[in-house]
Amino acid sequence: MENFIVSARKYRPASFATVVGQDSITNTLKNAIRNQQIAQAFLFTGPRGVGKTTCARIMAKTINCENITPEGEACNTCPSCVSFTKSSSFNIYELDAASNNSVDDIRNLVDQVRIPPQMGKYKVYIIDEVHMLSQQAFNAFLKTLEEPPAYAKFILATTEKHKIMPTILSRCQIFDFRRIGVEDIANHLAYVAESEKIEAESDALHVIAQKADGALRDALSMFDQLVSFAGNSLTYRQVIENLNVLDHDYYFRITDFILSGNISSTLLTLNEIIENGFEGQHFITGLAQHLRDLLISQDKETVKLLETSVNIRALYLQQAGKCKTEFLLKALDTCNDYDINYRISNNKRLHLEIALMQLCLLSDPDAGSQIKAGTVQETAKPKPAPEKPAPSPAKEFIQETKPPVVAEPEIQAMSPLVSAPQPPDQKPIQEKPTTQPTAAAVPQAAKPVSTSPQSASPPSYTGMNIANLMNPGLKNQVSEPELKDEVVEAGMPEQSEVFTQADLENIWLEMANTVAASLPNLHTTLTCRVPVLLEDYRIVLTVDNKIQEGDIFNNRPEITRYLRTKLRNTAIAIETVIADKPIESRKPYTDTEKFEALARNAPDIRKLKDQLNLDIEM
Repeated sequence: MENFIVSARKYRPASFATVVGQDSITNTLKNAIRNQQIAQAFLFTGPRGVGKTTCARIMAKTINCENITPEGEACNTCPSCVSFTKSSSFNIYELDAASNNSVDDIRNLVDQVRIPPQMGKYKVYIIDEVHMLSQQAFNAFLKTLEEPPAYAKFILATTEKHKIMPTILSRCQIFDFRRIGVEDIANHLAYVAESEKIEAESDALHVIAQKADGALRDALSMFDQLVSFAGNSLTYRQVIENLNVLDHDYYFRITDFILSGNISSTLLTLNEIIENGFEGQHFITGLAQHLRDLLISQDKETVKLLETSVNIRALYLQQAGKCKTEFLLKALDTCNDYDINYRISNNKRLHLEIALMQLCLLSDPDAGSQIKAGTVQETAKPKPAPEKPAPSPAKEFIQETKPPVVAEPEIQAMSPLVSAPQPPDQKPIQEKPTTQPTAAAVPQAAKPVSTSPQSASPPSYTGMNIANLMNPGLKNQVSEPELKDEVVEAGMPEQSEVFTQADLENIWLEMANTVAASLPNLHTTLTCRVPVLLEDYRIVLTVDNKIQEGDIFNNRPEITRYLRTKLRNTAIAIETVIADKPIESRKPYTDTEKFEALARNAPDIRKLKDQLNLDIEM
């Protein structure tokens, strides 16, 4: 049986012209050889499989060639080239620094450098994975590398340039090899397939090239693997099944569903992807890449950045025409956030489903009101209320951002402070009549949500309802009212009774103690600092962080209502300020800390310790 040679070795470039994707480097090396400006040491650095060692071997063969062509290539016919091809050249030495990394190995190399070549002009030393040399080996190599004999040339190759000593780097000409482009890899694979008489679809070769991530050797290894699986006919379907690659069709389908706001079909497609065994994070990163490709497909100048085949590119151009640039930018930002938080999510599938539902709402804000596969009414997004006149200065602290709507059973489970549903015989307090547009002029989506118990929409959750706990006679029956009007409607007329800082502190402490058992976090927020009374009855509370600020913000209507009721002043308003540095309250832990705490309260203890020359042990 004939010995099989992998494609990465069989089709390894033998000249600068056949090196794939490194034109700038090969042109520089050829010009240096033609002009006889060959440096004493070269450093080839870059990712794996991009041609570093290959270019080092071609360089070593070419500078010893006796009949260099005008293009700067080796002739491949002279004795030096023939001996190199047969791996019998005495002028070219390859050293694997990964297994020969000691100082003794480098000293042996230095001893060999002293012997001039018996045939040819140069002795070339190729040291692969040079970053694996030890510190002592680098130091032993420094002097020889800086001042080698005229006939000695060194070519160092590494994937991790940052691990090499700066003194080594300063003695070399550095060539940074870049990742090979998808199109270059696909073209080389097509050449290999044609040479091996294998029929391969262009889309299949592009998938292999994308999976290789810029490494031509990896692409050739995958090509050999797929040929063993598929035989002499390689199709796109066989490639994505064997390499476990998510088909482009999934991304195009799910993007169409997102653009139409079809939540049901989007979630069903995600379920199909997960059942096929694909990792969730692989899907979300692939979707972000797909959206990025759609974004660059919208501009003729950036279409060239698409690293796909001609057939797939046509699909991108077609779908890009349906997308708005604003949607794509927001969708990319959403996918990036969910990709970052995927690893720390406990329910990863729900994490992906929420991401897709948010994308659907980005493209179609009304997608939540009716799932396309049925007629399920919206429960997670309340309809916007009609516009009201500009609020007066007394209403400046109305909560602008409405908290999320939660179903009534969930509200009762979240906090014992939420008021229970009203009995049937008790009518809700209606808001004060305001000037509203006629029914014919108000669109259907702008009708206010009813607050009666018979309303189909779930009640809105506004916070802890401190006023209901402290004063059962003051009922919280209107959802999200304006603060001042709500107090008046609850039975308390407008008042402006004067109160002092001491009065405020007493009422504030009374309010905080009321919620201590039910809401300990809020109690901590209320008691972390003393509220300050300013002019116009503005109350400023300093908090330590954003979380505490959110606690006050979410419960500001109830806190304000309670203070207005107790202090009999309807002009009260609350502000929050985040402190530059939180107050550090650390209990004494070590013996020294305990002694210092005692000495601060009783200075005589320190005097006693010093007089008796005592040690601190408790």
